[in-house]
Amino acid sequence: MAYTYANLKTDIRSYTEVDSTVLSDSLLTTIAKNSENKIYRAADNDDNRFYATSTLTIGNRYVTIPSDLRIIRYAQLEDSSGNQTYLLKRDTTFMAEYYDKPATAGGQTGSPFTGLPKYYGNWDETYWVVAPTPDTAYNITLAYVKQPTTITTSDDTTTYLSNKYQDLLLYGCLVNAYGYLKGPVDMIQYYEQAFQQALQTYAIEQQGRRRRDEYQDGVIRTPLKSAPPSKN
Repeated sequence: MAYTYANLKTDIRSYTEVDSTVLSDSLLTTIAKNSENKIYRAADNDDNRFYATSTLTIGNRYVTIPSDLRIIRYAQLEDSSGNQTYLLKRDTTFMAEYYDKPATAGGQTGSPFTGLPKYYGNWDETYWVVAPTPDTAYNITLAYVKQPTTITTSDDTTTYLSNKYQDLLLYGCLVNAYGYLKGPVDMIQYYEQAFQQALQTYAIEQQGRRRRDEYQDGVIRTPLKSAPPSKN
């Protein structure tokens, strides 16, 4: 069953035994968003994997970061012959040493700093940089983890989390709600433990079991402990 934002708000108030005069809609919006962000920072999920295609600009070493980007997974270029190549990620200190005299549009023809880009790195919150400077408008595919859609958009909104991992989302919200209410320590500890257990199984499924293939990796087997036969 789809777990909407309206359902979530009702359950939070029911579990904490308070009404909207204590946990208002605006407060629950903050609680839900904080819980979602905590989950998304802890583990990636397949729903947030995204791919963006673009074209590099000749003579421009900077590439604009998509507005919904959280983490770059990889960058792939296609040359004029259709060959695919992956860029190697480097930090800004490496780029500054390798790229001490970056080429610009209309200059340094034949420079070792112009050509098919080989490296990329995070420059700031708006751009990442490639080296060498592109000498052709290469096609680029950027694979990244995007900013997820929040369940708080409207009362009818559902998300990947709310549809498949309702317990994880609810427990995360209850930890924050009880913290706000200054609830009993044992209740906060109970829901924090329940949240961590749900988060662990969520991460195992998303980053473990969903990344496996039975043909290549084999079926997951749980070791069985069996007592040795009696020597008598």
